[in-house]
Amino acid sequence: MSQCGQILSEIKKAVVGKDDVIALVLMSVLARGHILLEDIPGVGKTTLALALSRAVSLTYGRVQFTPDVLPSDVTGYSLYNKATGAMEYQPGAIMCNLFLADELNRATSRTQSALLEAMEEGQVTVDGVSHPLPRPFLVIATQNPTGAAGTQLLPDSQMDRFTVRLSMGYPSSQAELALLQRRRGGINLLEQIQPVLTPAQLEELRGQVDQVHISDPVLSYLVALVGATRTNGDLLRGGSPRATLALAAMARAAAFLQGRDYVLPRDVGPIFLPVVAHRLLLRPEAESAGVQLEFVLRNILHTVPAPRVT
Repeated sequence: MSQCGQILSEIKKAVVGKDDVIALVLMSVLARGHILLEDIPGVGKTTLALALSRAVSLTYGRVQFTPDVLPSDVTGYSLYNKATGAMEYQPGAIMCNLFLADELNRATSRTQSALLEAMEEGQVTVDGVSHPLPRPFLVIATQNPTGAAGTQLLPDSQMDRFTVRLSMGYPSSQAELALLQRRRGGINLLEQIQPVLTPAQLEELRGQVDQVHISDPVLSYLVALVGATRTNGDLLRGGSPRATLALAAMARAAAFLQGRDYVLPRDVGPIFLPVVAHRLLLRPEAESAGVQLEFVLRNILHTVPAPRVT
């Protein structure tokens, strides 16, 4: 079994019946992306993040966001050392390989923005001094559905930095039964997960994904898909160039998981909605008419012609 297949198998020991979501999470990791999990509490978002960290031997940091969490709790702070007479950096929770921002949309806007530099540049700046984050580094943020008590919308600039937005959803009755059976006797499923890779080996895999070839016709297809979101009459805001870059990176990762070193147009369809949807905004009149964003994007996939590449 390939290394990627082994990672998937280990995560599935703790996360039951969500194979598509697990695959998209692994693609995002290989694509050097960050992940937003939006769903109700209790469906396995945190378990998924923990399972991933164990399978790939990633150091793990977590903050349960509430309105009283400060930016310094995330990024760290400077503390005066009497012995040396100098200010010393005290690392925050984000100094890890995998940072879980739990219920991010309960934090204040100021605290939410503390993540932006880390997600974009792989570093944090405290008192004018930049501190690089460990490599690999990724953020998995969870949020409750918009409108839940005590939540607020994430800023557009932050939403655009998440490579994918995923939803776990309720498990099927068969998957829920299997979960109960596996946990008989108080077994902790996370303790069953064995490390498959080291962080250094994950970085090597990411480098291999970077080398997956995308032909010019497929690149043009990606540009056309995102461009169609900018001209669609139901959308007030279309996808940014960052969306196109994320779509290309995820397409490479999707092809890599299929054992290919080149991207085909069929790799794009399954990743288009998770990569693009959270970056878009429906027009108020379309929203009031009951137009669904998923319908708009599926229509774009149907109408934008895919190149014939073999």
